Amino acid sequence: MARRPTIKEVSKLAGVSFKTVSRVLNNEKNVSEETRRRVEQVVAELNFRPSLAARTLAGRKSFQVGLLYDNPSPHYVYHLLAGAQAACAELGYRLLTQPVDAVSSALVQDVTALIDETRLDGLILSPPVTESAALLDELDRRGLPYVRVEPGIRRSEGRSVTIDDVAAARELTTHLVSLGHRAIAFITGPDVHISSVERLQGYRDALAAAGIAFDPALVVTGDYSFQSGRDAARKLLDRPQPPGAIFAGNDQMAAGVLAVAHERDIDVPGALSIVGFDDGDLAAAVWPPLTTIHQPILELGRAAAELLLAPKRPADRITLDYKLVIRASAARASS
Repeated sequence: MARRPTIKEVSKLAGVSFKTVSRVLNNEKNVSEETRRRVEQVVAELNFRPSLAARTLAGRKSFQVGLLYDNPSPHYVYHLLAGAQAACAELGYRLLTQPVDAVSSALVQDVTALIDETRLDGLILSPPVTESAALLDELDRRGLPYVRVEPGIRRSEGRSVTIDDVAAARELTTHLVSLGHRAIAFITGPDVHISSVERLQGYRDALAAAGIAFDPALVVTGDYSFQSGRDAARKLLDRPQPPGAIFAGNDQMAAGVLAVAHERDIDVPGALSIVGFDDGDLAAAVWPPLTTIHQPILELGRAAAELLLAPKRPADRITLDYKLVIRASAARASS
């Protein structure tokens, strides 16, 4: 087995003290950019990996951060964690992931127990955990750094990363309108997710801009799961005058709508256009592949970790770009 390089070797080759190498590895201040680059170059050349346990014992940091999630979409959770994990690894931190119940009365107690037991240096909160005012108050009281992904409340406070869900949903609905659709239904996610609320708003804004009256009967509640998409589709397609297009609030629900359409031998997109939101692997795997909004979930996770841990950050609040992805599940309205 090859011998692991030591911090002494890094120090000697970089021409700096052990303490300076430690400061660079720990992303501390009071290190010149030239010195930081020299140390980082030696670290890369030696493939040096500092011991997390040794770093923890040397100071008050644990070099561990947590990511809390409560989301029924496996695609969203996986890519958010993958992005955050990649950034944490690059910055020398371990990422601990923890599922929680965002609406539980024990949420604050459970999270504070996690913080105390693991000595976390910070937290990444994903939706809908971001909406717990009691948890935010407790984290502020403790002075523990945290970053929120797609927050709804207190948006002008603290550090956060997000996309413009209102604009994205408005653009996707406008695309359906441009195809001649007028009876456009919408399947929401749960109200505890700010993304659900904002996507519904974008849908309504696009209808209003096109002079199409909003019909509450064409809005059905889902929970971002495949099954809820199936259930919502049955309600909408059982109407005496079913819609010609259905905008599901995420790809999981859109796939559920598509499954019901296939069961009923409804031609998609000839008789029914279906669109989703997220652009996960599922969107391209179903037939026909879904027109959807590409949400940069992996990049949201990475940006959140960097905002939490990087020594320098350009801003406290970052909005990433989305993209309309046009595939074969939506077409011009039939006469």
